[in-house]
Amino acid sequence: MVIRSFQRNLFFSIGGIFLVFAICFSIYQYHREKNYKIDILHSRLQMYNYEMMQSLGEEGIMEDSLFDDYMHSHVIDRLRVTVIDIHGNVIHDNCTELDSLQSNHLLREEVKEAMIKGNGYDIKRTSQSTHETYFYSATRFGNLIVRSAVPYSTELTDSLKVDNAYLLFAIALTLLLGFVLYLNTRRISRHIGYLREFAVKAERGEELDHELERRLPDDELGDISHTIITLFWKLRHSEEDKQRIKRQLTQNAAHELKTPTASIHGYLESIISNPDMPQDKRQHFLERCYAQSTRMTKLLLDMAQLTQLDEMPAALTRNADSVNLIDIIPIINNVLDDTALQLQEKGIEKNVELPSRIIISSNLNEPEGAIYSLFRNLVDNTIAYATGATRMSITYKDGEFVVADNGCGVPIQHLPHLFERFYRVDKGRSRKLGGTGLGLAIVKNVVLAHRGTITAETTPGGGLTVRFRFLYDEPCSSQH
Repeated sequence: MVIRSFQRNLFFSIGGIFLVFAICFSIYQYHREKNYKIDILHSRLQMYNYEMMQSLGEEGIMEDSLFDDYMHSHVIDRLRVTVIDIHGNVIHDNCTELDSLQSNHLLREEVKEAMIKGNGYDIKRTSQSTHETYFYSATRFGNLIVRSAVPYSTELTDSLKVDNAYLLFAIALTLLLGFVLYLNTRRISRHIGYLREFAVKAERGEELDHELERRLPDDELGDISHTIITLFWKLRHSEEDKQRIKRQLTQNAAHELKTPTASIHGYLESIISNPDMPQDKRQHFLERCYAQSTRMTKLLLDMAQLTQLDEMPAALTRNADSVNLIDIIPIINNVLDDTALQLQEKGIEKNVELPSRIIISSNLNEPEGAIYSLFRNLVDNTIAYATGATRMSITYKDGEFVVADNGCGVPIQHLPHLFERFYRVDKGRSRKLGGTGLGLAIVKNVVLAHRGTITAETTPGGGLTVRFRFLYDEPCSSQH
């Protein structure tokens, strides 16, 4: 019902505009053709007036005998010729005695136009003297006006009548275009109906198929409809991905928390069940409880940070105007200072090639903390998992950061998954080292929060290389 209403409104709105145009054009054409035929008759009578004046001259036309001779020698059936001076007095009239022409002709329509424009006509007026209806055409020659007139007869009426063939053509063309318009509006409404059917099914949560997409036209309307449907599928898949990630995160979090929770529970249960337990063993159990609780705390903090980063796109939209400009070089230096002892213990030499300043724009509420977490997780990842590494480098060139090591590297099949949450190349070893499996996921989300890109690849000669860049940064030229 809604689609039919749309088709009806579209058809009548466009059809109404076209119909008004057709009517206006027909009226214009009617008057144009009528004036054209009048102009032809007027031109013919004007030619007769010019020929008379050219033959007789202004002085000759004043002579009665010359005027009468010309009229007898140039006879046109029922043609009436009148000579009038500029004061409106009749000098000659071949159809009426002058005594009966007492009225002044200066106010006649054709005479007034001739006085002003040089020639004029009056389409249909009844003569006061002959009581016949004439078509008058007057021409001014100096101080005289020559007026010729033909009475309205059946032949003259037919010759001035407008040919209505164009009206029939206009009506036929209007009907044809109206039919074409109907087919097009029906086609448009049908395709809009397909799109509406898709929207209704999507709103009701019904099963969707791709048959509706195949029925869409291959034109601008089809492109718009395909774009809308594509955006819907992307949104739907995005929502499904979010739900999948949430379920996966919940399952992984529960799995990761289960081990330290069970360990803490077991150690405490042993301490409570054995009050006479030796002090050194009790101390060992308490230290293990503390280590497991530290691991749980780190895991919960990492999960909280990831949750905050997940909500970042909406925050960026709301705070689009609140941009923070920060220099990240001091942050990187803090990370290197905080991890210097661990790097030294692992025998890893750091190689840093950075400008003296790198200014980035950030919409985050606490950008310094996010940037610190990014570089700290990268360095911690090198310390914990780059077995055999002797060198770690942090460089910046052409807007790209590169963090690389020469350790054992990562098998190539694991590279696409490194930034996934809770993903571990060696699950047993990672847990023993206290890793949460969220470090590189945090790194990726911090980069994405700054509208950047990040990739991981194998370092030539062995090791892992992480490349990333932010959307907006401004380095200085000096290195340190």
